[in-house]
Amino acid sequence: MAIPESAMDTQTHQVEEKHDYSVWAVPPDDVAARLKKLMEDLRSEFGGPQFEPHITVVGAISLTAGDALSRFRSACDGLKAYTATVDRVATGTFSSQCLYVLIHPTTQVVETSAHCSGHFGYKRSTPYMPHLSLLYGDLTDDEKSRAQEKASILDESISSLSFPVSRLALYKTDTEDKSLKSWEKIAEYSLSPN
Repeated sequence: MAIPESAMDTQTHQVEEKHDYSVWAVPPDDVAARLKKLMEDLRSEFGGPQFEPHITVVGAISLTAGDALSRFRSACDGLKAYTATVDRVATGTFSSQCLYVLIHPTTQVVETSAHCSGHFGYKRSTPYMPHLSLLYGDLTDDEKSRAQEKASILDESISSLSFPVSRLALYKTDTEDKSLKSWEKIAEYSLSPN
């Protein structure tokens, strides 16, 4: 019995694999270097995986590589650079928010996330809380308090940090990979000057 040609086409057509992608606001190089030093010092005492300093703009969403890239480009088109200002050093309940700096939710910060999330079809289960994680891990409340104190000692002015966000990056972020070693930058976009 012959296989219809239309059925053969679907068999030879590979389905493009989906992965988790996130959009990050990337601090300028000098601020990133300062944050990396702080993150490294905290990791040396409290453990946890290494990752790039970033503010998540769009959380992990499962897409094909081509779809993620085209949504990223269209989301970034016409976006303006903005300023991120730290409110305070805080601790959270998720391992990815073990210790972080809370970013002041200015109109630009919140609208950039809403704009990009719309392009990605990303639906948030909780209101957007802009933050930049310093440490990932499952620490006790006591350890989190010590890490929070240590961050303020290691970088005394971290709570008053303010920096321009002029780049967004598309990252492949496998949420199952607790080592974060598989996370990789796929693309970066420079925002228009404000």
